[in-house]
Amino acid sequence: MRFFKDTKIDFIGKRKIAFIISIVVIFAGIISMIVGGGLRYGIDFTGGTLMEFDLTPKDPDVESITLPEVRQVLDKHGYSDSEIQDFGNPNYILVKVKAGDDVREEETELINIFKDEFPQHAGNKTKTELIRRSEHVGAEIGEELRGKAYIAILVALLGIIIYIWWRFQFTFGLAAVIALFHDVLITVGMLSIFGKEIDIPIIGALLAIVGYSLNDTIVLFVRIREDLKIYRREGYGSVINHSINEVLSRTVVTSLTTFIVVLILFLFGGEVINPFAFTMLVGVIVGTYSSIFVASPLLYEYHSWKKKQHRHPHSKRR
Repeated sequence: MRFFKDTKIDFIGKRKIAFIISIVVIFAGIISMIVGGGLRYGIDFTGGTLMEFDLTPKDPDVESITLPEVRQVLDKHGYSDSEIQDFGNPNYILVKVKAGDDVREEETELINIFKDEFPQHAGNKTKTELIRRSEHVGAEIGEELRGKAYIAILVALLGIIIYIWWRFQFTFGLAAVIALFHDVLITVGMLSIFGKEIDIPIIGALLAIVGYSLNDTIVLFVRIREDLKIYRREGYGSVINHSINEVLSRTVVTSLTTFIVVLILFLFGGEVINPFAFTMLVGVIVGTYSSIFVASPLLYEYHSWKKKQHRHPHSKRR
């Protein structure tokens, strides 16, 4: 299927606009992280207790509990630094507290607090009826997992640059990795702007984005390498434009089908999978954009720089 036939879009001519857009979006994410005090890490990386309570009253005439009421009660009992939110249903309350000395004791204490403070909603429920989900991670384990997550991403990027260097040439590998860093930075920035927590599934999504974006970039680089041999008399920028236009239909079809699947997950997958789907949504868009407007223009910029160096070999000595 070809959505576009014989297109002649000047992508290289629009590279400066694309670079400006990328820089603005990246800085917006960085500012969001600075203003917000850094990224929000889930209990996977910080350690702590996550509990989802079912506070649905058995009496239908009893009103649901509001988040401000829950906050007031937790503050009174020394949990002022906890995070609370409803979870797809006003009666499902998610509580996250930082890692303490005894996570099991914290769980028991939270159960007793809800039973005592909200007897009509929790008092007559068993532990199994009251708790829909419970997760515990120690602080040391969380810190270790966070370190390993960063290492996983860096190793993946290093492996990619080595592979593309071997498959193409070092310039191609460097351009691809810069584009991948671009994708990860923008995606993480969006997570910060929209207040999403970074946990293990999100790291999985970031690695998936790296793979997805790389696939698009390699397909394009293969076409550029072939076209450089075929259209030797044309300018470097013209060849890159020709290559992008040739694979444009394939790129759009692949990205669109992936986007639709992830969008359905985001809209109907539920609260648990929502952050993962959001990350993938951003990644699919940014990954497609970067292969066209970042990786390929970087090749052109490097080639132009090298050409100037050959023309003016003694310019650095001035």
